[in-house]
Amino acid sequence: MLEQYKSQIERLIDLAIEEDIGDGDHSALSSIPADAIGKAKLLVKDEGILAGVELALFIFNKIDNQLKVEVLLNDGATVKHGDIAFYVTGSERSILQAERLVLNFMQRMSGIATTTNRLVKLIEGTNCKLLDTRKTTPGLRIIEKWAVKIGGGHNHRVGLYDMIMLKDNHVDYCGGIEKAIDAANKYLTDTGKKLAVEVETRNISDVERVIAHGGVQRIMIDNFSVEDAHKAVSLINHMVEVEASGGITEATLRQYAETGVDFISVGALTHSVKSLDLSLKAAV
Repeated sequence: MLEQYKSQIERLIDLAIEEDIGDGDHSALSSIPADAIGKAKLLVKDEGILAGVELALFIFNKIDNQLKVEVLLNDGATVKHGDIAFYVTGSERSILQAERLVLNFMQRMSGIATTTNRLVKLIEGTNCKLLDTRKTTPGLRIIEKWAVKIGGGHNHRVGLYDMIMLKDNHVDYCGGIEKAIDAANKYLTDTGKKLAVEVETRNISDVERVIAHGGVQRIMIDNFSVEDAHKAVSLINHMVEVEASGGITEATLRQYAETGVDFISVGALTHSVKSLDLSLKAAV
């Protein structure tokens, strides 16, 4: 995702550098000689899935393109306490300036990747894919969705611009589910845009109405019981994709996947994760 969203990620890193360093890292400037060369290691102090190594390389290069990084563990690696992900060598001042930026991103990304990987394993053997949502930290969406992919999950739409998703409020404001679908398709015709249309349904009756009306590529079944999810999948019968969402926990994830839905979206992948414990320590 770095190459695909490079300009956006670069703006984010520039903002993070401005936020953290300001007019200078006065701690390092006051205590570390300008010509001091050192080495540091990224130490893993937890168990999980490592994420953010490629981003760390980008940050180190942004801070000081003379820093040299020896990568031992790549994104997606299963890690345990005591593992060393990489060594970085170069200006000690530059290493210290990059330290917190690298750790903040990698700890967050690794936490998301770890949670995602755990849930993906729960639905192994089914045809269901685990999706993230737009419930992300403002400004960090690309980074967090990148971490989901590293953990084995899949990205839903990145933003409001790359898919039409008619949720309950759109339907209610538009005056009904059929009116909302028709309006969306007219908009696509008028603008010439090529976007998939997904509509949220709140009950079996909604599902039946959408099936009868057509005009969508995916139906979301929101807050359905496992029993009703089975009914919805049977009614839809592969005519369009089916996404389950809402109220699905680790305890019930497998049950929903086994109903035959194509996707399960889980907001908790990005909004309720524990960061992985990582540390950048001087290698002396």
